[in-house]
Amino acid sequence: MGFIKEFKEFAMKGNVMDMAVGVIIGGAFGKIVSSLVDDVLMPIIGKLTGGVDFTNLFVTLGDGEYETLAAAKEAGAATLAYGQFIQNIVDFLIVAFCIFLMLKGINKLNKKKEEEAAPAAPAGPTQEELLAEIRDLLKSK
Repeated sequence: MGFIKEFKEFAMKGNVMDMAVGVIIGGAFGKIVSSLVDDVLMPIIGKLTGGVDFTNLFVTLGDGEYETLAAAKEAGAATLAYGQFIQNIVDFLIVAFCIFLMLKGINKLNKKKEEEAAPAAPAGPTQEELLAEIRDLLKSK
């Protein structure tokens, strides 16, 4: 019974719940970015490169020639799908850039909150006030 109680305490800690929410939102965000790359950016890049479909760029590692990657895979041919790899790199770069922008914005908001929350340090005595205090101490001796 102690094991179940310990697991329940662990699962209900704030960090674990925050992480779970982050994973769920990250999955949804990943779908949005994948759609952005697949449906918006890659067709534009393909058009700029003369109609190249990156996802269909591959090399067959054996005998036979195939029109599409799907046909090669259906035939059971070993393939090197470098076009899909290029697309995944573009996906990653866009996701990383979006996360960078999001974290930069969050850090900027947090910095503003910290600046607003931090009270101004009390002003210390000026150099003249300190010298006058030392002079008064020396006179009293």
